[in-house]
Amino acid sequence: MKGASRGPRVGLTFAVKDIYDVAGHRTGFGSPDWLRTHDPAACTAPVVQRLLDAGAHLVGKTHTDELTWSLTGENAHYGAPVNVNAPGRIPGGSSSGSVRLPASFCGILGMRPTHGRISLDGVCPLAPSFDTCGWFARDAGVFERVGRTLLRDDAPAPRPARLLIVQDAVAVVGETVAHALRSALDKVAALVGMPEPVTVGDEPLTQWMDYFRFLQGAEAWACHGEWITREKPALGPGVKERFAWAATVSPEDVTRAGTRREEIARRMAEMLGGRAVLALPSTPSIALLRNSPPKVLDDLRARALPLLCIAGLARLPQVSLPLGTLDGCPLGLSLIAARGNDTLLLELARGLMG
Repeated sequence: MKGASRGPRVGLTFAVKDIYDVAGHRTGFGSPDWLRTHDPAACTAPVVQRLLDAGAHLVGKTHTDELTWSLTGENAHYGAPVNVNAPGRIPGGSSSGSVRLPASFCGILGMRPTHGRISLDGVCPLAPSFDTCGWFARDAGVFERVGRTLLRDDAPAPRPARLLIVQDAVAVVGETVAHALRSALDKVAALVGMPEPVTVGDEPLTQWMDYFRFLQGAEAWACHGEWITREKPALGPGVKERFAWAATVSPEDVTRAGTRREEIARRMAEMLGGRAVLALPSTPSIALLRNSPPKVLDDLRARALPLLCIAGLARLPQVSLPLGTLDGCPLGLSLIAARGNDTLLLELARGLMG
């Protein structure tokens, strides 16, 4: 689909995840049954149209995890895309790991913006209070320019003033991953300043993960439980079990998790005041081998979500930068900023990668 003949993004091409509506085409949502039971979109999602209006050309849609509820990128119905920077390994996929985990696994830049900053009209939801419109790029300049188009923000960003190293995240990943990212942290420190160790959680991050899971599960079932009950789709392994569990989440669990979420958001806002930036590993490991057994995939999820839930719970922007390697495979370093400081992260990413 051709973009406008004039605009700031003429010459760029892009693809969109198959959860974004494109007029005249059915949105597949990673599910043959969803594709079968839904009509072609009447309108193009505004965020897609924004890039087209800026002059970029849409070249197609990309695969997604089924109903976007997985972290692996391996779809039981459609297979998995090739990870060109880690052949034979998974690319990573959707859920709260969207953008950051696949960016780390594939060795590219990835941005999860401030929640609510970019419209999700015309986009299939999973958990609306967590869902965001993220983007990837290999080139830092393209990454920033596209981000500014999506965010509608061309103003210069303030410089970060403090660099905070998330010690409880380092404890989750272990010394091997932490060591692989040490030179990356040195590079960030050269731009931002001397790093300061902090403990983000007022309790173990695994507990924060549970709050995230209860809220996400309840929202996912609220969005799709009726369709699943009516259509009885052939959900793939992992996705099927997660939706079955989501149907059992109690109102008490949701209330308790929601209360804690707001407390966590306030805690993070205070910690990130004064233009501070948090640094942490994007993922607990490099990409797993394709077709890894379920137990290995479950372990990845259990170790990744404590890292990934921080920005999700507090609705914060987070960028993953391909600054590390381990065993010859990419490994991302993440930076988290206060709500609304998306362009601060984009400019910092350009400075680090340019």
